[in-house]
Amino acid sequence: MLYELRMYTIPTGRMQAMLNRFRDDTIRIFARYDMKVTDFWVDADESKNRLYYVLEHRDAEARERNFEAFMNDPEWLAVRAKTEQDGPLYEHIDIVYMHKAPFFKAPAPNR
Repeated sequence: MLYELRMYTIPTGRMQAMLNRFRDDTIRIFARYDMKVTDFWVDADESKNRLYYVLEHRDAEARERNFEAFMNDPEWLAVRAKTEQDGPLYEHIDIVYMHKAPFFKAPAPNR
């Protein structure tokens, strides 16, 4: 698996609009293209206006193919146009590609 950590810098006052877009549309449209969101965070320091999420891909080729299909999806294009009528929802995106360390297994949840 290839994991993609995406870190968005959000303009002041636009965080809730961005979160709404992910909640209401983006994650569902990602799933259409085998792009699984494994986790999603908002920075604990709200002044930083940052959100983070991890996408899981089969491999780099699948990532490129699926992301291109997503970016050209008519529903996504309509959602993006609608949600950015008052301006863009992000200033900058940083991306890191990762593989899991072979020795690490996630601990079982506490019960």
